[in-house]
This record gives sequence, C-alpha cells and structure tokens, in this order.
Amino acid sequence: MPPAATVAAGHGPDRPPGAAPAELLRRLRARTGGDADPVTHVERVPARPGEQAPWPQWTPEELRAAFARRGIVAPWRHQAEAADLAYAGTHVVVATGTASGKSLAYQLPALATLLADPRATVLYLAPTKALAADQLRAVAGLELDGVRPATYDGDTPRAEREWIRRHSRFVLTNPDMLHHGILPGHAHWSGFLRRLAYVVVDECHTYRGVFGSHVAHVLRRLRRQCARFGRTPVFLLASATSGDPATAAGRLTGLPVAAVTDDASPRGGVTFALWEPPLLPGDQAPGAGGQAGGAGDLAPVRRSALRETADLLADAVASGVRTLAFVRSRKGAEVVAATARRALDEAVPGLGDRVAAYRAGYLREERRELERALLHGDLLGLASTNALELGVDLVGLDAVLICGWPGTRASLWQQAGRAGRSGDEALAVLVARDDPLDTYLVHHPEALFGRPVEATVLDPANPYVLAPQLACAAAEAPLTPADLDLFGDGAKEAVDSLVAAGALRQRPTGWYWRHRERPEVDLRGEGGAPVCVVEAATGRLLGTVDGGSAHFLVHAGAVHLHQGVSYVVDSLDLDDGCALVHPEEPDWSTHARDVTSLTVASVRSYVDAGPVGLFLGEVDVTSQVVSYQRRRISSGEVIDTRPLDLPARELRTVAVWFTLSPESLAAAGVEPADVPGALHAAEHAAIGLLPLMATCDRWDIGGLSTALHPDTEAPTVFVYDGHPGGAGFAERAYGTAAQWLRATRDAIAECGCEAGCPSCVQSPKCGNGNNPLSKPGALRVLDVVLANLPGPGAAALPRQGDRRAE
Repeated sequence: MPPAATVAAGHGPDRPPGAAPAELLRRLRARTGGDADPVTHVERVPARPGEQAPWPQWTPEELRAAFARRGIVAPWRHQAEAADLAYAGTHVVVATGTASGKSLAYQLPALATLLADPRATVLYLAPTKALAADQLRAVAGLELDGVRPATYDGDTPRAEREWIRRHSRFVLTNPDMLHHGILPGHAHWSGFLRRLAYVVVDECHTYRGVFGSHVAHVLRRLRRQCARFGRTPVFLLASATSGDPATAAGRLTGLPVAAVTDDASPRGGVTFALWEPPLLPGDQAPGAGGQAGGAGDLAPVRRSALRETADLLADAVASGVRTLAFVRSRKGAEVVAATARRALDEAVPGLGDRVAAYRAGYLREERRELERALLHGDLLGLASTNALELGVDLVGLDAVLICGWPGTRASLWQQAGRAGRSGDEALAVLVARDDPLDTYLVHHPEALFGRPVEATVLDPANPYVLAPQLACAAAEAPLTPADLDLFGDGAKEAVDSLVAAGALRQRPTGWYWRHRERPEVDLRGEGGAPVCVVEAATGRLLGTVDGGSAHFLVHAGAVHLHQGVSYVVDSLDLDDGCALVHPEEPDWSTHARDVTSLTVASVRSYVDAGPVGLFLGEVDVTSQVVSYQRRRISSGEVIDTRPLDLPARELRTVAVWFTLSPESLAAAGVEPADVPGALHAAEHAAIGLLPLMATCDRWDIGGLSTALHPDTEAPTVFVYDGHPGGAGFAERAYGTAAQWLRATRDAIAECGCEAGCPSCVQSPKCGNGNNPLSKPGALRVLDVVLANLPGPGAAALPRQGDRRAE
C-alpha cells in the first residue's frame, strides 16, 4: 500500500498543541449527533522506521556540510541509489511516497556536479509555481557558492530575466515557460543549454492525458536543442508512488529510464477515515426544484460535502489542529474557507482569520503570503485546490480533509501525505460527495486500500498533440529526418499533414515553418488564454480564470468568489479576455447549463455481441453554454433560468459507446417512453465509475445518450474524452468494458434511494438538469449489456472489423 505519511525534520514555529488523530476523529464523529455514524471505514497505516545509507563517495564535503546544517546526516537508501544512478549518467525516476525525500535524490547529484564543474547547469521543471518556489527556498537555503538558483516563470520580472539567462546555474521553471519562453528563445539560452548537465522533472506523475502528451514533446524539443550544442543531459524524474513508473517516465522523455521504487524513508503513522455525510432531515431537503430528475421530495439528499468539509475544518481549527482541506474546484475552496471562517467567528470572534483559501488564479503575492502564513503557523486552516497537493514542504500539519474523491489513488495518497510530515501521528479524512463513485468508494474500502496506484496514462502519438508540437519544433529550427525519429510514431504522417496544410515547406535540407508568427499551442488544453477578472469600479485585477472554464465560471450574471468576498459578473468579453465584476452578496448561487450534440466520424474497433454492440472511435462533439440557473443558497431551490449568448465549441475526440437493439430493451421491461431516462441514468453512472478503471476524473470525460442516434440507428450511450484527439480514457474504458459496466451496475443497485439520487445516477455537471432519469431503467439497460458482452477483456478480442460512419 502506498505510504500516507513520512517523516520530515522539525515542526513549524508556534505549532499548536492539537489533538491526537484518534481523539480528533472521535470529536469529529461526536459533532454529528444522531444515530448514523458518518465514518464507514477506518484504515490504520502503521509507522515505519527508515533505512539510511552512506553518502556516495563522490559527494563533495561542502555539500555534505550544507545538508548537515539542515539536519540531514545521511541519505535514505533509495535517495543514495537514485543519486548514484544519475551521477553515473543513467536516466532515473524515483517513485516513492509523499515526504520520502525525493528532493534530496535529485539535488545530491545535480548540486555535486555544479560544485565539481563550475560551468555546468541544471534545469528543474515543476508542474506548479508553488512547487518551484518551494524548491528555490530549499536550494537557496543550502547557501552553496556559485550555484545561483533562480525561478524563471510568468511571475519573473522582465528586469531579472536577462540576469537569470546569463548567470543562474540552477534554473527552476515549468513546462509552460519552457514551451513558450525558453525553447523559442533558445539562441538567448545557448550558453545555458550547451552546458546543461541535468534536467529534473518533478512530480512527473501529474503529466498525464493530453497535458502529459504535450509535455513529452516539449522535453523532446529540449533534447533536440541540447543535441544541436552537442549536449545530452541526464534526466532525473521524481514521482509519487505510481504503477510502472519506468514505462511512464520513458514515454514522457523518450529515453530508457531506470526506476527506484523501494521507499526506505521513515513514516509516521496515519489514521485514514472514510466519511459519508449524513442524510438531511426531510424538512431540510430541497424539493423537486433543487433535485431535478423526477425524484422530487422523496429523494434522499445528503449534506453537501463542501458544507461537511467546512464544518470539519472549523472543528479541527477550534481544537488547535493545523489542517489542510483539499477541495476539487476553485469555487469550492472559496466556499469551504468562507463557511469555516463564519463558523469560527461565531464561536470565537477573530478565530476565523486563521483560515484562508488557496487556489490557482490568485496573484503571485497572495499565493506566497498564504504559503508563508501556513508554514509559520499564522494560519491554522487552509482550503486549497490541488495546487498544494504536490511536494510543497508543509511542515507541521496534523490533519488533511479531502473533499471528494480526487480522481486517482495516487492523488489520494499525495494529499493524505501532506499531514504527518513531522513524524507524528496524522489524520486523513476522505469526505464523500453525493456522487456514484464517492459513494461506491466509501462503502468499498478495498477499492482504495491495499491496491496499487494507477499507471500514468499519456499518448505522445496523439495526432492532435504531435502535429502542433512538430510545428513548434520547426519554428525553432528546421526539422530533419533524424528529428522525426526523436518525436516517435506518427511523426512523418504529422509532418506530411502540416505540409499539405501549408504550415511547413519541404526543402532538401528539411521542413521549414512558413509563417512569421509562432504556432499557438496550449499545453494544458484549457481552451485559450486566461480571462482576467477585474473589479469594474476600481480596475483592480482580482485574478484569472482559464479560458476553457470562462463560459461556465464568469459568464454574465455568474457569482464569483475571491478570498471569501462575493462578486457578480457584469460582462464577459471573450475577445479581450476580461470579465468585469462588482462586489455583491446575493442569497443565490449560479450554475451554467450547456447542450451537446455528437456525430460519429469513424470506428476504430468494435465487438459484435448480438443485440449489443461495443465501439471505439472518433467523434465530433459540439457543446454550448446556453443558460444558467440561479439557486437559493439556503435550500437549493431553483429561482429561475436565464439565457446566455455564448459561442459553441467543437471538439474532435475519441469515444467509447454501446448500442442496444430496441427489441432487447423491450424484452428487459424497458418501455419505449422510459428508454431516454434509462440510457441517461446509465450514462451518468458510467461516467461516474470510469475513474475506477482509467487515470481520470469525471471532469476529464463527457457523455451523451439518445434513444435513437442518427449515426448508429439504435439506442446509444456515448462516453468521450474531453480533450482534443483523446487522452486515452476511452481506450481504457473499451478495454475494460465488462468490468467497468459491472461496477457501474453494482453502484446503482447498492444505492439506497428509490428513484435515483446524486449518489448513483444524478450528475453535478448534467446540462439537462438531470432530467429525464430512470434508475430502474438504467439497471435493466446494464443487465442487457452485461448479459451479452463477453466477460473481462471482451474488448481485447480480435476486432470484428473497421468501418467508417456514412
């Protein structure tokens, strides 16, 4: 089982006394009152001693002394093993638990080389700015002469950038800046690149899906530029515990990579509780307006995970326990922090000031101040998005609250591992959302504990990633046939398509970029440039929202939260990338609604199972945000629905879908009038359970169901990747279809509701307001599919043929 917590040296200053994990959990359970215990399972992860190793013989005495000043007298065995491999020139990934000292594993060979060779340089890549800033503090704190570490990212003042290019020997940045800034300006970085000894890729398990596929080619572009200067840097990767890290790291870098996975660090014990919020009393549950989908007043409604997490955070802080609450969305983090602050201020005026929110989109100064306040104990509670999931050294935390399944077991253990870093006992609590997957997991702890974490999924051959990255490479320097080998499978076909499109010109010496402007390529697939959120009356920049989310989060009329202050959006200008807002405290929240249509472009593979067909192929998805609901905060009641005029968005991606014959549905007792609701409910539940099989969460994927699709001419349920060109999730669903749909059927059947609820067939992101839905019909649909599909591995059978949609 992955470690949930490990030892780090020292507590933060002014650490409050706090409560032991078992005692804190008892207090939290007692606060719920009533007869129902919200804790469905408690897992105990025991403490573990560490195993040290001697310093490698090549370690300079100056470096040993610097580590000794930080209290490190010897490395753990896995740190020494990884460092030895890297120093000998082997590309290596160290994949061990949270707080196992992965930083030392790459700092040791990198800094030793910088001290031995006064001309050598090191490039460090982190997926977040917070992690890069934390590593800068660590490296600078060693006070080694001549290293001159510096961060180079979007927050770096332009006046400092030239100095960093010329003088820093340990540059800390992120893949985005490498892609947008360093590689396009490789001529200015030639001195740094021609001496590059190591490339450190931290938290490499986060590079998955389309983002990971883009980063894989950014690293190949980096290797290409270094090779032009006769340099072959050693790649040093650090990962959370993950499945098959050597293969994933090799796919990311395009190089053979050795894996170090035997964690020899000490670990503090952790108590891990699974927590299901209680059902609301009947007079508190929202009526049919708040529970769309026909369940009406009889539908059981659980207390929201956000409210439950906020109350748990407030109780933990009131007990003197330094606590971090992970919340899946930016808006959710703001809600949890604001709710906890209000509860604390009601109990002890002023205590609410020791709780704050942390998320992407804040200004740099705000983020650094929050990190400092948490590290120094000024803050006792922080509600954060996964921006703080990664290796930032949050010393002295006692407890972690995880609001909703974070999407993967790797993320779950990463987040849980933020507590207990001082060697003391720690508490982690997973608070289930009213969602099929969360409900399934808190009642099936065997799906979480004692199982290996997922492998990282990325596909560098995705043509929607490969072609734009080759365009970027050509803009940096003409492509040659040797370069095509570097970029791997599909590169020649992608280059040919770029030539046909007029983007590249082929000459005897290679392929040349034809345009003056550089290609516009978004690594993170967020739908364009960030949208600035600006207070209309003052012109003050509050923060940013990524372009892909702007239609949903900052449309005209939307409620936007920023550090507990509520704003209402006056207007959204997509061309200028600006949303104007004014402060307001409405008693309602806003929820965007969209409509989606889908056409089948081609079929890659299919299984013919009599009345059931299972397919994998390319689809074109068109979606548009068309309206938003205003809902009463106190009750969830829908006040009204207001129209929006926003442009449609189109997506070519990969989908898995199954069809059923009308006769098979009729034989199973699904009446024609119930077919749309039955398919719709099955679609929602299938999307909710797919993260059990693939390294994704439900926000990475979309779905559509219809009683008669024009391309399939049959009742059909589609589940598709929410990224251009696909991200590997639909392929995984196709390959595990029987297992995936069996878990989906079990989750619906085991839910205690009668007509369907958020724990089984309702979806938080449904564009149709969860209407129509038929829980009994969904069970019958899935029974038909499972009765006809072959068992596990069905989709791995030899395909029955390919065909293209007419």
